[in-house]
Amino acid sequence: MTEASPSLAQLYHQRTKYFPDALPTGTLNWAEQPEVYKTYPLGSRFELQGYLGVGARETDQWWQRLSQFLFHSYGLTAKFTSSTGDVVYLRSAPSAGALYPAEIYLISRGTSQLPAGLYNYQVKTHSLVRFWDDHPWQRLQEACFWHPALEHTHLAVVTSVVFQRSAWRYQARAYRRVCLDTGHLLGNIELAASLCDYRPHLIGGFVDDAINDLLYLNPAEEGAIAVLALADLLKVEQNLSRGCTVLPSDGQLSDEQMMSAETVPEDEQLLGALHQVSRITPQPDKSLEQAQLAQPTQYPSSQYGFPFGNNASTTVASIVWGDGLEFLTKAMLHRRSTRRYRGASISLDSLRQLLDFTYHPENYSEQGFDAQPDYFDLSLIQTFIVVLGVNNLDTGCYYYDPVANTLRQVRFKHFRRELHHLCLGQNLGRDASVAIIHTANLEKAIERHCDRAYRYLHMDAGHLGQRLNLAATRLALGVSGIAGFFDDQVNDVLGIPEDEAVLYITTIGVP
Repeated sequence: MTEASPSLAQLYHQRTKYFPDALPTGTLNWAEQPEVYKTYPLGSRFELQGYLGVGARETDQWWQRLSQFLFHSYGLTAKFTSSTGDVVYLRSAPSAGALYPAEIYLISRGTSQLPAGLYNYQVKTHSLVRFWDDHPWQRLQEACFWHPALEHTHLAVVTSVVFQRSAWRYQARAYRRVCLDTGHLLGNIELAASLCDYRPHLIGGFVDDAINDLLYLNPAEEGAIAVLALADLLKVEQNLSRGCTVLPSDGQLSDEQMMSAETVPEDEQLLGALHQVSRITPQPDKSLEQAQLAQPTQYPSSQYGFPFGNNASTTVASIVWGDGLEFLTKAMLHRRSTRRYRGASISLDSLRQLLDFTYHPENYSEQGFDAQPDYFDLSLIQTFIVVLGVNNLDTGCYYYDPVANTLRQVRFKHFRRELHHLCLGQNLGRDASVAIIHTANLEKAIERHCDRAYRYLHMDAGHLGQRLNLAATRLALGVSGIAGFFDDQVNDVLGIPEDEAVLYITTIGVP
């Protein structure tokens, strides 16, 4: 890869940065906001609301598990009245601006409870609509290069994104947000599965056009972005080993294509161009790569030679989630994006527990969690923590090493004023106790996964962010993710090169 010919993902990232003197302008026309619920005028309905209560009959347990799984993944959990007088419903997974670009589809191979076909999860009514009643499983397997997780499972989840729901407000930068929002959803799916005796097997390597065609999606408006084989852990043949979660997209653009890509205006066309170029098309050797790339998740080592800084251990007693993960259920129902912090300090043990739950799921297997949940490629993501108010920990910027389980102080300064500025003047940045920042070497990621890496990175960052969300909620702390920031100024605060991509900021503090 030459500096003169960057990938479209690199071009997109540069073109969608926020700068203090060049923020997007214009006012929103609320009358033009896209609908956040997808509807089907035809199809069979499967009502799930009646299975949310406890004490279901034994014959209803299959339906109860599926109902609970979908509800805790993406169900409606609260409502409020907006400044315009509209009623807005909030969901268990957070979304930038409460725009909820993600859709959930369920594909059934055919079970005694759920006939073979294609289903959409109707969030508003907590129901499934069967909009196609053919047998789609073989087409799904072909589109996923015969992924082994689909061989013995009978249900699969596909998440898609409706681009305009977010682009209406966030313009070209919306692609970052829809991928982060999908990451939140994937984090909820992973944890909700632990509640319901499922194990989702993440598949990022699939033929985009084939999955879109299978689900009858208009790719100009909506695109599949993740596939998950949903293993039923109560059936022994579905207790599967971990498999490959990623495949690279088809490669870089030619010089001729790059010249035309550079003329794409900074609007929704740039978003669509990146999604288009990061597709995978049918290739006969991809199935061989599937087996070769199967490997456990590995955390990164620091790619920077930090010259100084004290190390602080993050070893701590794990968060207790209660019998039957009762406190996880409560956290998923009660989680909200905090709007204001008090500016007070949190305990060092609270910070340690947040990191422990997010980065060390193996410590929670005895409580009923998956010890090795699937991500796309965590080895690409670096974690920095800006400490503003943590008892017994100096203020400054820290690098977090999840393998050594240590925090290393790399900058000695109080960054409250800088964090307030780089978070676009939001008081969340000023008043938080800590800001956990995920970054990645974009060039290295693209060398490994081509332009599709941009999806993988942001979805993984959102997944980590959702674990932080729920851990903070369990600890009675406030938490709010920030995807709008002055990119280069964040790099300045962290002391890392400008070509390191900042993916996501999660602020945590006393609400």
